Amino acid sequence: MNYIRRFAGAIWILLGVAAAYFLIVEQAIPLFTKGDMESLVPAIIYTFILAPIITGGMCVFGIYALQNEYEL
Repeated sequence: MNYIRRFAGAIWILLGVAAAYFLIVEQAIPLFTKGDMESLVPAIIYTFILAPIITGGMCVFGIYALQNEYEL
């Protein structure tokens, strides 16, 4: 069971990094390049609010799983 938790921790970290990539590269940068105000506000929200919260949460969860903090 500990092996599964550690494997899941690595998956959570990879998902956190993938979420950061998706939010910044696929969502925010195209909106930044449009340049109008209606696109700029969501781009700022994606970049400075959602990406750090989602990425940080998933990576911290994964690190705790790798360090075996969730041991029963």
